[in-house]
This record gives sequence, C-alpha cells and structure tokens, in this order.
Amino acid sequence: MKAKRPPLGDLWRSARTGSAPFGYLLVGPLVLWLVITIVVPLAYSVYLGFTDAGIIGTGAPFIGLENYATVFGDPEFRAAFGRSLIWAVGGAVLQTVLAFAAALALNQTFRGRRFARTWIILSWIIPTIVVAILWRWMLNASYGVINFIVTSVGIVDAPIDFLGSPKWALPTVIAINAWRWFPFLALLILAGLQSIPQEYYEAAKVDGASPTQRFFSITMPQLQPVLYVVGLIGTLWAFNIFDVIWLLTQGGPSGSTQTLPVLIYDKAFNGFALGEASAISVLLCAFLLVFSLIYIRFVPSGESDTEVF
Repeated sequence: MKAKRPPLGDLWRSARTGSAPFGYLLVGPLVLWLVITIVVPLAYSVYLGFTDAGIIGTGAPFIGLENYATVFGDPEFRAAFGRSLIWAVGGAVLQTVLAFAAALALNQTFRGRRFARTWIILSWIIPTIVVAILWRWMLNASYGVINFIVTSVGIVDAPIDFLGSPKWALPTVIAINAWRWFPFLALLILAGLQSIPQEYYEAAKVDGASPTQRFFSITMPQLQPVLYVVGLIGTLWAFNIFDVIWLLTQGGPSGSTQTLPVLIYDKAFNGFALGEASAISVLLCAFLLVFSLIYIRFVPSGESDTEVF
C-alpha cells in the first residue's frame, strides 16, 4: 500500500517546531558549498605539502616532511615571516590610529557630517588595481605629485624612490594598505561610539572628569568588544594580504616587501615548487590558527560589565 505524503500543513508545523530533517535540508547546500570551496582545497594543499609537486598537472611523488625541512632551513622563509610580522603589526598600529581619529571626528556634530560618513569609505571600495595604479603614479620619483610636494616645500632635497628603494618600500606599502583599510575600521569604531549612552559622559562631566579621563574611563572600555573583533579579524586579514603588495612592488626591491603570501605565490608560479609553496601555506595556516586560539583565550573581549567612571 502506497504511503500518503504528509500534507503541507504538517511540513510547516514540523519546520516551526524545529524538525531535524528540515533543518538539515536548509543547511545542507551551505555545508556542501563550504566543503567544496574550503575543505577540499585545504585538504589538497596539505597533501601537496608532502609531495614533490612542481606545477599543476604533473607527477607529484610523495616525499614526506622533506618540504617542511627545506622551508625551515630556508633563510628566505624566515625573512619573509619577519616581514609579515612587521607588515601586520605596523599596519595594525597605523590603521587603528587613523581609524580612531576618523571615528572620533565623525562622531562630532558638524555641518556635512552625513556626507563625510558616506564618502570616507571611498578608499575601501575602490578596486585594488586602481589603488595600486594611483599610488604608483603619485609616488613616481620622476613625475609623482608626492615627490613634487615634498621637494617643493623643502622636506627633502631630492626625489625619493618610495617603491624602488629597499629602505622605503615596506613602510610605503604599509602606509598605502593602512590608507586603504582604515575607513572600514573607522566605521566599525564609529558604530561602537554611537552605541555608548550619552548619560555616561554627562555623569562624568558632573563629576569633573576631563576629556582625557572620559576617553580612557568610558570610551575605551565601552569600545573593547569592537576592538576585540577588529584586532582578531584585522590580524588574520593582514597576514593573508597579497594583492596590494604584488601590484605595487611584486615583493621587491631585493625582496624587501616579500611577505609570506608573496613568497608562496613566487615559489608556486615562478619557482615551480608547488609542494614547497603548499608547505609554507600550511605553516601559515597553523600559525594563524594558534594565534587565534591564544588571542581568544587571553585577550579580554569586553563582554563583562564595564565599570564606568
């Protein structure tokens, strides 16, 4: 005897009551998509790290931990890891300072505030290739507008090759990346500022607190949850940024801007050492995973009640 299908009303009631099969049906496509786009490529990268893969489509004999031994003994890898730390820490400090200043300014009442809040995000939404072209033009040592300004006002006597000098290349790229990303962080901080009750500041003023005391006793503690998320996500993003550096300097000059993502690309597609590049990728992934666990474990998230001045 053929079983009857449950009426539509029963399906709707099962969905509303949290039926497990219906829930699996809803999340199934998303899980499948994550497996195809994240789990499978990651597993394949881990596998390639144990092989002598040269380029895609060729033979890849299993060699065990030889790639990892080569990577740990490679001074180029150690130098790139050090530059990645400088890149991440330097960019985080500069972005945070710029974002805080912008957010505090945009939180004030002034004419054109809505326009400023809208257009501050412009540098973040511009395509990366356009950002790279504009900055390469402005920083050109022969006809760049920035060199024209600094030489005209007497800051320097001769034009500076910002992107072509090993001394200036990494700080310049860090500054450009901070300029690109600080508006996004500023909006996050501004959202946190908007959520702070004004009664806290009014009570602090009545108690005679100075602006500096109000900032460190009210603003900073109340922004701690936002800064917690920004610190974690920003660090993970910074270590994985490739496009800005590659489009501006391609890791040069003389490797002075070669961070780990640039080294991975160079090993895989210029050095035809896909197995070694995969090993570096796995090491970078493991480092970021350990960092995330330590960050979540030891850095205060600000979720507990904050004592206000």
